[in-house]
Amino acid sequence: MKESIQFSRRVFCDGIRDGFPIALGYFAVSFSLGIAARNAGLTPMQGFWASLLNNASAGEYAAFTLIAAKATYLEVAIITLIANARYLLMSCALAQRFSPETPFFHRLLIGYDVTDELFGITIARPGHLNPCYTYGAILLAAPAWAIGTALGIVAGNALPLRVVSALSVALYGMFLAIIIPPARKDRVVAALVLLSFVLSFACSYLPGVAALSDGTRTILLTVLISGAAAVLFPVPAQEEVGDNE
Repeated sequence: MKESIQFSRRVFCDGIRDGFPIALGYFAVSFSLGIAARNAGLTPMQGFWASLLNNASAGEYAAFTLIAAKATYLEVAIITLIANARYLLMSCALAQRFSPETPFFHRLLIGYDVTDELFGITIARPGHLNPCYTYGAILLAAPAWAIGTALGIVAGNALPLRVVSALSVALYGMFLAIIIPPARKDRVVAALVLLSFVLSFACSYLPGVAALSDGTRTILLTVLISGAAAVLFPVPAQEEVGDNE
């Protein structure tokens, strides 16, 4: 198994290749995030570091909104934890896919940038996860998100509202591009994706559930749907070798 934790230039380049469109999407979407940061009084450098150290659109937007409202540090910390809590589930899922011999520092570094899109492309890799792949994707995605935020602070308010709205939609289109290919290959995955859309929409209007935050609803639906799928449609055990080495 030692090959799985050695540096692989091919796997690293695969991560750069797959991370490139994600980086473009992040760069575009973070422009609108930069506007929220500017309204909170952040400078371009502050916005850059905020996004580089916390690559999460919902969590950052909530934090910037609270900063603008002059909230306390404790309030900002709590709302950021709630908004980003779903990444705990993603991190647990990724941890199960690493080779047992993977050093802790690799897990720690990859945990730094677990986002919806990076999780999607990483978890789709066959076999044990090679950290080099995720490093390649992060190398482009994280700086693009931070630079886009800084530039959004500088020039975001000068852009027409329609342009900003269009940029914000780009990330959703990119996420669809991640989930559609596996859904086309597996009918069970396709059905689960469709079910998640329907339940997510329904939970936005159901009494009681609708009052929960978006992050909490996402966690509940993730556990419910993935748990049911694991019981009803278990994935056959497979040899953890192959393309990911």
